[in-house]
Amino acid sequence: MSDFPFLPDHNDLIRQRYDKVTALREAGINPYPSTFVASHLAEALLSDADKFEASAEAISALGRVITIRSFGKAAFFHLRDRSGQIQVYIRKGTVADADFDLFKNYVDNVDLVGVTGKIFRTKTGEISIEAASLSLCTKAVRQLPEKWHGFKDVELRYRQRYVDLIANPEVADVFRKRSKILSSMRRFLDDSGFMEVETPMMQPLYGGASARPFMTHHNALDMPLYLRIAPALYLKRLVVGGLDRVYEINRNFRNEGVSTQHNPEFTMLELYAGGWNAGLMMDFVEAIFRETTVGALGGSVITVQGQQVDLAEKFPRVRYVDAVSQKIGRAVSWETPLAEICAASAHLIGMPSEAKTSDAAIIFLFEELCEKDFIRPTFICEFPKSVSPLSKSLVDQPEVADRFELYANGMELANGYSELNDPREQYERFKEQVDRRKGGDMEAVGQIDEDYVRALEYGMVPTAGLGIGIDRMAMLLTGAASIRDVILFPLMKPRAEAETPESVEE
Repeated sequence: MSDFPFLPDHNDLIRQRYDKVTALREAGINPYPSTFVASHLAEALLSDADKFEASAEAISALGRVITIRSFGKAAFFHLRDRSGQIQVYIRKGTVADADFDLFKNYVDNVDLVGVTGKIFRTKTGEISIEAASLSLCTKAVRQLPEKWHGFKDVELRYRQRYVDLIANPEVADVFRKRSKILSSMRRFLDDSGFMEVETPMMQPLYGGASARPFMTHHNALDMPLYLRIAPALYLKRLVVGGLDRVYEINRNFRNEGVSTQHNPEFTMLELYAGGWNAGLMMDFVEAIFRETTVGALGGSVITVQGQQVDLAEKFPRVRYVDAVSQKIGRAVSWETPLAEICAASAHLIGMPSEAKTSDAAIIFLFEELCEKDFIRPTFICEFPKSVSPLSKSLVDQPEVADRFELYANGMELANGYSELNDPREQYERFKEQVDRRKGGDMEAVGQIDEDYVRALEYGMVPTAGLGIGIDRMAMLLTGAASIRDVILFPLMKPRAEAETPESVEE
């Protein structure tokens, strides 16, 4: 090939496979045909093997060639499809000479082939397909890494998820569970009277949460736009309009760091229920987790950091300040002077001095000392109004927001509150956020959404809102240690030099 190598990591083995592609075409064989329709998946053939064997029914299967064992005029290999893998036996004389020659001369591990034949059992009892014909469906030119069962380089697995899925079939099981989690959740919400909607991902003003946005520009309109940090303000506009049971499952974007719990692009469930308050919403959160887990996994019991957790049980409710007080051994509240809080805990030494207020100090202590201890699902309730600009206050504590967060597996999974529906107070809260941003808080919202205030002036029923991080929920239900394990293509920092699975040692 005159232009070979045309990728930086091409080597002699890849060239040899490209040479086979050329030889196939010269022999009149298309290495990339358009179709092959399989009658069954491997899983079905294995589970109903007795029926297929007894009936001698002709079947067909399509999959990837794995572990060829050749014996001259016969060979065994495994055929892997999305459901699993099954052994194939191919023998000269049972298939046409052309098919056997195709297999012997051109088919390698990783190639995709289609076979037709009958189910039988080998002398060792392994359920297999005795091939009557074989078709090459796709010629793979890149081999799996040497010792590919040992493809364990975590960062490279995330970068090249396609190889990860081939080399580590159990990875696909995690994403099948994630898919079931989403479909089970949607089914429960639909059955509960909620309507799924879609709201803009590109917004002229961003809001609904405290986070840094990604910014872009619309050329035709010559205007800046933001990738949404939350759909909240649009969904609540729908509640004003009378759609008072709505939800959205979709992407949010936050210009923040990457960690085992954070990805700048993530999936969120956000929903709103007219007539509810935060207490009723907490009851519903328990139902969401219970019914979603039963629907996706077949039961309500999961394992979290070695502990058996039954999601059918009530989730404890703990006041934010009580969790901190218990940890530092001294009672504090949102009204406790900052000097007293500092005297109560040496852990505040690491807190940025410019951010020191009583509210900020207690929040810092909770994040440093308490979060990781909540392994079983627990609601943390009653946040300061200063960090809850869209939440109603408690009637008897005007500086405390009627808000909760759900913690489990040592991380926040959900956030909800009684929604503020007083347009005057909402406007004042927006102004406070603008002032906080001017003061250096880059996660505070720097713009007043006047149209949202205008919507509230038409009247919004008492409403509770909820956001659940789907990626973190998937981590909880699948036992994944990192958010990257439940996102098919997580954001990765580019590497200075191209690196391939072939260069990774076991």
